[in-house]
Amino acid sequence: MVYFVGAGSGAPDLITVRGARLLAQADRIIYAGSLVNPALLAYAKEGCVCQNSAKMTLEQVFSSMREAEGLGQTTVRLHTGDPSVYGAIREQMDLLDSAGIAYEVTPGVSSFCAAAAALKAEYTLPDVSQSVIITRMEGRTPVPQGEKMAKLAAHGCTMVIFLSAGLLEPLTQELLAGAYTQNTPAAIVYKASWPDEKVLRCTVGTLAQTARENEVSKTALIVVGDFLGADYARSKLYDPDFTTGFREGRHAN
Repeated sequence: MVYFVGAGSGAPDLITVRGARLLAQADRIIYAGSLVNPALLAYAKEGCVCQNSAKMTLEQVFSSMREAEGLGQTTVRLHTGDPSVYGAIREQMDLLDSAGIAYEVTPGVSSFCAAAAALKAEYTLPDVSQSVIITRMEGRTPVPQGEKMAKLAAHGCTMVIFLSAGLLEPLTQELLAGAYTQNTPAAIVYKASWPDEKVLRCTVGTLAQTARENEVSKTALIVVGDFLGADYARSKLYDPDFTTGFREGRHAN
């Protein structure tokens, strides 16, 4: 059996209870070594085989899974954050399906959630932004034509941008071609929830400068939007004048 497990955003205690239990039971752990905190391997039992997939191809990862299956072993494929966000798990699951190997997916805490926690921010604020776009800047790997950064930026809502800390100058130009201005609030969150986490508040216009001054070029999320500003409307959910399915507003007829 193969278990895809979300490692969480970095801190070892941000893995789910189920994820930690699966790690403790695994005979083999294949972990995304370039991004997963190695402290999570402390959950592994004695004798567990641990392999760093940063040094492996898809075919080598699958070969290891199939070898473990042939030995009647349990494999945990440990991905950073939540496996569904830039986890490249579909291609692995398709290979497992073709080989008739059973698998399950255990979700994890994505780094975009940890970034909001580090910022002490709420992505969805009334009258400011009710949508969050999760995306990345086009670099060596392309994005679909309809998902070019400037097109997404045209919405002006909250954006969380992965895998783009080394592309901040072209990213800035794309954001400015959308609905944002030089003064739109932004932040760089480096290694959210890790011991060496950095939270760098800035604006769209100063993203690249801020990264250079703080020597950040990878392993960081870029967040953009007026949710980082001071203005927003009060939530209707807890407004004493607003009627919900659980209580009546104080001015209701």
